[in-house]
Amino acid sequence: MGRYIHDLPGWPEFAWNHERLSGQLADVRHRQGRLLGRMDALGFPLQAEASLQTLTLDVLKSSEIEGELLDRAQVRSSIAQRLGMDVGALAPADRHVDGVVEMMLDATQNHPSPLTAERLFGWHAALFPTGYGGMQKILVGQWRKDATGPMQVVSGGFGRERVHFEAPAAHRLGPETAAFLEWFERKDGLDGVLKAGIAHLWFITLHPFEDGNGRIARAIADMALARSERSPLRFYSMSAQIRLERTAYYDTLETTQKGGLQITPWLEWFLACLGRAIDSGETTLRDVLRKANFWQTHGTRPLNERQRLLLNRLLDGFEGKLTSSKWAKLAKCSQDTALRDMLELVELGILVRDAAGGRSTSYSLTTA
Repeated sequence: MGRYIHDLPGWPEFAWNHERLSGQLADVRHRQGRLLGRMDALGFPLQAEASLQTLTLDVLKSSEIEGELLDRAQVRSSIAQRLGMDVGALAPADRHVDGVVEMMLDATQNHPSPLTAERLFGWHAALFPTGYGGMQKILVGQWRKDATGPMQVVSGGFGRERVHFEAPAAHRLGPETAAFLEWFERKDGLDGVLKAGIAHLWFITLHPFEDGNGRIARAIADMALARSERSPLRFYSMSAQIRLERTAYYDTLETTQKGGLQITPWLEWFLACLGRAIDSGETTLRDVLRKANFWQTHGTRPLNERQRLLLNRLLDGFEGKLTSSKWAKLAKCSQDTALRDMLELVELGILVRDAAGGRSTSYSLTTA
């Protein structure tokens, strides 16, 4: 087996080509500043709504990268509750969803606070409240022990396994993580965006926990990005963009971890991905403005609480077709009441009946 980056002499003294990165970094910083400026012009209520949408997406997609699907309504409610936001009826969240949300909010809302081993242990415990990763019992809130062998990233079925990466031995984790945390908190003049990219690579290479390393690495990168912006509000999701580019992400990561300490290609990919994530933040801006304009137009209409709840669900990105049965389930009412609610909105010109009829009758916003 060839050497991994953490076995090289000089590890972890990374190097990169400043000239190759300077133009790309300046462009990303410009996009970052432009998006933040546009969001700042919205005023705090709309900023908070945009940040809530982004954080919800971030939590969902960071878990989805690991093959774990969370309930959007539960995630949104958990975040809103912790931020003290009134978003109407809150969907009860299970403790696993709450744990993922707590980790992400601590990373971004409390970004000025030092990153310590104890804080990482707390994040890890929040991710695994039952002490299990899937069906397997894991060490929670402590570094891995490698009792069953080296920590490896493997793909393929039984007999066709392919080892993509092998992490440093467990006995190295004490001094290795201490060096990482000291560097992360060091005031060395390194641009915060570059620090986010390096921190992500460094932590995921250490792979210090039995499970959850990817989600924690992305939270650390988000923390560094929040520090670079000096703001707890999030308006773009790096995790959502990584999810879209997952194959390129894993390929670039594997190539880097099997390469040398010159990590310019990794940082080029990270900056490009971040730039696309920031561009996607414009979609969040459009959604928030669309929602604000909708309620400015229809806010004085005689709508009941169920109708307001479901209209907000539609405006927040309802998945699939809206039918009377779905309305009844979400609003906790009878199907007859749901149909009455929907037909009233059709008469008001807020909803429109979709082309398919009969038992599959569904409705959409006329402003969509």
